[in-house]
Amino acid sequence: MTQPPWTGTEGPEPSGPVISAGAELDPVHPPTRPPVTARRRVSPTGLTTAEVADRVARGQINDVPVRSSRSTVDIIRGNVFTRFNAIIGVLWVIMFFVAPIQDSLFGFVIIANTGIGIIQELRAKKTLDSLAVIGEAKPTVRRDGVAAEVSTSEIVLHDLVELGPGDKVVVDGEVAEADSLEIDESLLTGEADPVVKQPGDLVMSGSFVVAGGGAFTATKVGREAYAAQLAEEASRFTLVASELRSGISTILKYVTWMMIPTATGLVISQLVVKETNVKDSVARTVGGIVPMIPEGLVLLTSVAFAIGVIRLGRQQCLVQELPAIEGLARVDVVCLDKTGTLTEGGMDVAELRTLGGTDEPYVRKVLGALGESDPRPNASLQAVIDAYPDSEDWRCTESLPFSSARKYSGASFSEGNGEESTWLLGAPDVLLPPGDPVLADIDQLNQHGLRVLLLARAAGELDAADVAAGAKPTALVVLEQRLRPEAADTLRYFGEQNVAAKVISGDNAIAVGAVAGKLGLPGAADTVDARRLPAEQSAMAEELDANTVFGRVSPQQKRDMVGALQSRGHTVAMTGDGVNDVLALKDADIGVSMGTGSEATRAVAQIVLLNNSFATLPSVVAEGRRVIGNITRVATLFLTKTVYSVLLAILVVCSQVEYPFLPRHLTLLSTLTIGVPAFFLALAPNTERAKPNFVRRVMRYAIPAGVIAGTATFCTYLLARSHYSGPGALDAETSAATLTLFLVAMWVLAIIARPYTWWRIALVATMGGAFLLVLVVPWLQHFFALKLVGTTMPWAAVAVAAAAAALLEFTWRWVDRRFPADAETRTTSRTTSRRRSHRWR
Repeated sequence: MTQPPWTGTEGPEPSGPVISAGAELDPVHPPTRPPVTARRRVSPTGLTTAEVADRVARGQINDVPVRSSRSTVDIIRGNVFTRFNAIIGVLWVIMFFVAPIQDSLFGFVIIANTGIGIIQELRAKKTLDSLAVIGEAKPTVRRDGVAAEVSTSEIVLHDLVELGPGDKVVVDGEVAEADSLEIDESLLTGEADPVVKQPGDLVMSGSFVVAGGGAFTATKVGREAYAAQLAEEASRFTLVASELRSGISTILKYVTWMMIPTATGLVISQLVVKETNVKDSVARTVGGIVPMIPEGLVLLTSVAFAIGVIRLGRQQCLVQELPAIEGLARVDVVCLDKTGTLTEGGMDVAELRTLGGTDEPYVRKVLGALGESDPRPNASLQAVIDAYPDSEDWRCTESLPFSSARKYSGASFSEGNGEESTWLLGAPDVLLPPGDPVLADIDQLNQHGLRVLLLARAAGELDAADVAAGAKPTALVVLEQRLRPEAADTLRYFGEQNVAAKVISGDNAIAVGAVAGKLGLPGAADTVDARRLPAEQSAMAEELDANTVFGRVSPQQKRDMVGALQSRGHTVAMTGDGVNDVLALKDADIGVSMGTGSEATRAVAQIVLLNNSFATLPSVVAEGRRVIGNITRVATLFLTKTVYSVLLAILVVCSQVEYPFLPRHLTLLSTLTIGVPAFFLALAPNTERAKPNFVRRVMRYAIPAGVIAGTATFCTYLLARSHYSGPGALDAETSAATLTLFLVAMWVLAIIARPYTWWRIALVATMGGAFLLVLVVPWLQHFFALKLVGTTMPWAAVAVAAAAAALLEFTWRWVDRRFPADAETRTTSRTTSRRRSHRWR
């Protein structure tokens, strides 16, 4: 076996403490490691094929499973083993022994609903998993002297992994090569300042490169890597941490506490106090308990989210955290980076203007040499490379890679004639002093939406702190950016939806404004140079509210801008694709990355547009609004049933009468007034912007509606008890009460279904027709034990229902006036650090 280039068959132990699998990990303060005192000898060609095979055989591979979704076992467990399914399951078993099969129908409904939930989540899992493979990071590994992209899971111990700007460090390692390598470890430490790395320094998985390049040797792979251990502690896939789900959990908690004493009182009333048939008493007791449980609400929410993931997946949109669908629907400000978002990644050299009488062929040689000096060029430098081929007689002796903080790159050359020269290429307004006459020409170019780079000859050494001072301007490289064809329509959509768009870019403010103007963004003419923005948060927030386009924004400023907007109560989405966008993406309520963006941006973003189409965002917003708006609608239906069921049980206990319904009656009512309509309403289009305070918005309708429905039903029941007598009276009383409850519940459904469309009207009419069919078909009458006796009581039941419907309309309108939805405000305060959570791939 070929030995590795260091001593020992297993390789040396990495310096620093070893973290045990069960140890508690602090994502903000990662374990400190002592400085490396001795360099490991690393082969510049990387491992050989034989060495890789040997490590694979020994299991020294990066075998951490990428969990883009819950496992199949977790999905089944989460849908089957719920609190309410356990309660209903016990009641179902009891009903098998004491009542006909008709009274056990609620159990079959639960099985069907749970099966639907499992199937939909499995479909969503398949979509997520397939998209995660598409968007997976492909690190470059050097083996046998050849660099090639491999899957993250194919990295083995001691692999030589190459790094460039935007690359994520996927395993722990030690720097072997460094070319002005700067790494951002803020995802691990919370410290935003990049760290300069030299050969021998340690790098940890989860950090990413912001400038320069190099390579590192993998010293910890698989579950031993730091990021992998954090991922073990906190799985990335979650169905919580959203207002919708937390609101539903709050509602269910109160329902549970309310249901326990009510159900206990009902059991005592029906089995002990009333001297009726035991089996009939059990059946009616169960009939009173089952409808208290809003079991379908959680299921329907899961189904709505799952279908949302599937729909967005078909558009090549990877939702890395399910609450992101909901979050983007609540957004009222979207911050856009220009490059890669409003414009396509590529650029073209439109013009080369020499300055100071410099010979153009000589400038072309300089540009060609500069392009060759950077092994990982950004989009601007790639355009220069495409336009100007490298001059073979120029040799690069030192290079300074581009960084967002510097706004320029540079290199020193030994020219063909032996002369040494140092050149800088970057932002003109950074390299030139204020008031330089060249800046006036540049402003004119920027006003036409052109991007301009300045080529300048440095007066000092490249490693000098003030290398840009005294640089002599030599040429202007005019670049033409490619506008995304769909950007204008997307910006127009956000405007129509009352979502404010803010363009914040590191480019020249005038150039950014020109691009935004071409796309029809209101306010694009009034641009702001971010270097003159106040640092104080409230003052910055005022500037952000008053303006739309900001240029020369530093990465830290982007983050501060997001925080300033959040301090004003805004829900902020941030889009971007570059390393300079990562800090802002982390702190934004919703981070959106392009699929071709850097690994770092894809790692921290909650939504990745794999097709790189800005036009996908409206679909994500629409999907979120559909989920939130429709779940709010159907939640009102479910909780109205819970309220009237609890009220009926209380009234029965207090009045010491038989419970008016058998389980079969409430199964029929729930199916026709809630179950089937809720399924269609939950999946219907809905473009209304999401509003806060989910629990309050639902309960302000559900409580009065449930009280009115329960009171009207019990009144009809009492009237029927006084009207009917003799054998079969209980069935007649139940039929009359069922008619009233159905009509009132249908009126609630009719209100929820507004505004009406043809299919909503058809849905309500179909449910009404189905109930009428049960009343007129003899075998259905017998099956559901429903038969209206005489004409007086049925019409009385209708009259009571009509009065209740009128009261519902009045109450609904009063609630809208007394508690207007648009007047609701958020009650929770925001801070700029509220989204410092860690997201691991």
